Amino acid sequence: MLWLPVAAPLSWLLRDNPNLATIVTMGSLAILFLLFVPKWGQWVYGESAMYARYGLHWTRRNGVALVQGLSIGLSFVLGLFALMAMLGWVRLQSAPYLLRFVVEGLLSALGVGFAEELFFRGWLLDELERDYSPAVALGVDAVIFATLHFIKPFTEILRTFPQFPGLILLGLALVGAKRSRRNCLGIAIGLHAGLVWGYYILNVGKVVQYSQAVPEWVTGIDRNPLSGAMGLVGLSILALVFSSSPKFRKP
Repeated sequence: MLWLPVAAPLSWLLRDNPNLATIVTMGSLAILFLLFVPKWGQWVYGESAMYARYGLHWTRRNGVALVQGLSIGLSFVLGLFALMAMLGWVRLQSAPYLLRFVVEGLLSALGVGFAEELFFRGWLLDELERDYSPAVALGVDAVIFATLHFIKPFTEILRTFPQFPGLILLGLALVGAKRSRRNCLGIAIGLHAGLVWGYYILNVGKVVQYSQAVPEWVTGIDRNPLSGAMGLVGLSILALVFSSSPKFRKP
């Protein structure tokens, strides 16, 4: 309600540049959310340190966890595509201006990771955990995360449907990552950002060329590894690793 009067005119003014319009409107939404969170805590729960409750501690521990998550996410994507390259399903090629895409991708990924994790694994997960068991909160959080990323025309939903279970697995992995570090949001932000960063470098930077040796549903529909069998297997392992951690529990 607060965002729409801001987003509507901005979208109209920037209608000739949809990418910039998305960045500006979603950036304004993120800023409004950041300002709203402390007020939400005070009005609804009588609490003041909401960011700390969500796991966003400005500490060395959280910073280290952020870097670790970033490394895991980036290594996951690079390893997945390296395996597909060894199988002959994709070809890696040199790309001009690669350093530019590395830097751009990192900045974009950190912004996406911070905003989405503060909302989904911060505010939303906390709201669910106040009223439901850890298992129910985990599942509902992952399904809402996947659903809100899958809003598109019905024909596109059918065509890209393998992406939906991939998003659920990613949501499970991100909750598991946060819980494995005892309510440390830095690991989830880093993991999310690392996955986005790797995808940005390889696909936007045009480092990967698909050989068409296997069907698209194996490598990923629309070059999205989340909507392919390889990505689903990898995300299943990632979710299992974090959920099986001895520290995995409700904070």
